[in-house]
Amino acid sequence: MTSKASFHRQAIDLGLVLCFSFFFTASGLAQQDDRFDVLIRGGRIVDGAGNPWFRGDVAIRGDRIVAMGHLPRAMAKRTIDAAGQIVAPGFIDMHNHSRREMFEVPNGENYIRQGATTIIEGNDGSSPLPLKPFFEKIEQSKLAINCGSFIGHGSIRREVIGSVDRKATPQEMDQMRRLVKQGMEQGALGISSGLFYIPGAFAPTEELIELSKVAAEYGGIYISHMRDEAAGLLESVRETIEIGEKGGLPTQMTHHKAIGAANWGRSLDSLKRVEEARARGVDVSIDQYPYTASYTGTAALFPQWAQEGGREKLLARLKDPATRARIKADIAERIKLDRGGGDPKNVQLSLCDWDPGLDGKTLADVTRDRGREVTFENAAETAMEIQQAGGCKAVYHAMQEQDVERIMQYPGTMIASDGGILIFGKGVPHPRNYGTFPRVLGRYVREKRILRLEDAVRKMTSLPAQRVGLFDRGLLRPGMKADIAIFDPDKVIDRAQFGKPHQYAEGVSYVLVNGVLVLDNGKMTDARPGAVLYGAGRKANSQVDGPEV
Repeated sequence: MTSKASFHRQAIDLGLVLCFSFFFTASGLAQQDDRFDVLIRGGRIVDGAGNPWFRGDVAIRGDRIVAMGHLPRAMAKRTIDAAGQIVAPGFIDMHNHSRREMFEVPNGENYIRQGATTIIEGNDGSSPLPLKPFFEKIEQSKLAINCGSFIGHGSIRREVIGSVDRKATPQEMDQMRRLVKQGMEQGALGISSGLFYIPGAFAPTEELIELSKVAAEYGGIYISHMRDEAAGLLESVRETIEIGEKGGLPTQMTHHKAIGAANWGRSLDSLKRVEEARARGVDVSIDQYPYTASYTGTAALFPQWAQEGGREKLLARLKDPATRARIKADIAERIKLDRGGGDPKNVQLSLCDWDPGLDGKTLADVTRDRGREVTFENAAETAMEIQQAGGCKAVYHAMQEQDVERIMQYPGTMIASDGGILIFGKGVPHPRNYGTFPRVLGRYVREKRILRLEDAVRKMTSLPAQRVGLFDRGLLRPGMKADIAIFDPDKVIDRAQFGKPHQYAEGVSYVLVNGVLVLDNGKMTDARPGAVLYGAGRKANSQVDGPEV
């Protein structure tokens, strides 16, 4: 099958939803005196499609919206007075990393308080392999939030080839195709890649095109952490577009950005390339988090060639004086021109399991603490010592606000956190874990007026929903799933800060997941109504051998 077949399936699905919506609208308005489970009354409805808000009521029965509009005679087991507040679809986080902590914090409070009702795992080329046991664990664990997942190219390549820099043999390509097929049949929403990370960095473009063709047969998308978001930004954009075009499926540049002062402003060119591709029929889109700092491991400062073969090989290379000098020079260059943002103080350590005392310190702080002058070369030496000791997670301040705003305003950009469910108080993580969606609504809609409220909500709801084929979510319509966020447009805001990230967002008062209140007048409930959201290619009895989660 081709992406054309996928389009026809999606059109049929959308037609069914519209028919279903008409039925429920008609029956809901004709029977307003029926008793609903939840009635949201008098709010300003922002439906997720980008339409201007309107005042009305929303009635819910079970896990679905069953009526909307003027419902003066409607009654319900629970009525929510939403006067003065916005009633919107629950936010969908397209880029999330929660698969460990979600089982320790099943209520997902840092996302629920943002108004998020769905998270999508398996990004940056990393996913459980196979996916089926992961999905089963979610179903058994009962989460408060919905969860779907991509299948990770990097995880597949590591399983089949390892962390070595070489092309796959024909037999290995067949094995990788089979694992993509397995992932899609077990419910993946598409295939993700992390071409900045090992082992994805070693994969040629042709490998990704061939594997994307398999995902295309099941209606999936290709979503990529591109090879380079700094000096090689435009070439990476070109490659991402090529993979989608030749792979025959929608393609997405995830957490799009321009890193390093020398590359600031290049979002003008990257967005132009996206527009040119769309003009010739390539289905390409973007997601973004609303911050000027990224977050990943300290290994991001190391050249990919030095990481080939995994941690043990890297440690061996660091013990060789000549190789260590070469690695050090590369790291110094990355601090100066790439993720270091031109100053070691721009690299802030976030989570160092082997020494929590480093959490919150910058690379400049640690270099100074170790008796060295803060230079690029000395900071590189500190980075190597940190990696030898076990490595850390880190925040990298290396982006420009104008690029963030320009990318955000592009119609094909959706909002995604690139964060995860967290254990409150652990480490000094990126504030995006607590503030992504309210930050857009408070800072960029209300304060800076970069976006209309209705457009911001569309970027968080219907746009990501249609991108991954969740056609029963992302819009407020009769017949749709009742994932709903209610917030005060004058108060919604992020409180998390760099250095003080463990602060919940404010202004979201109610959140319903599948028709059940998980945030009730600002208080978390004990409800766990979250569901696994499977891709269209799911086959219940798909069996392909692979390592267990």
